[in-house]
Amino acid sequence: MLLTIAIILLILWALGFTLNIGAGLIHILLVIALIVFIYNMISSKRTV
Repeated sequence: MLLTIAIILLILWALGFTLNIGAGLIHILLVIALIVFIYNMISSKRTV
């Protein structure tokens, strides 16, 4: 689920560079998705 969101945000981020529509919001969402992804990777290592 998180990987799907990250891929969608990455595509929207790339479109933001070409179309210049809402690029700031897309960058913020991409950074948040990256932080959540890294947090999930770290927390899953602790539980194993």
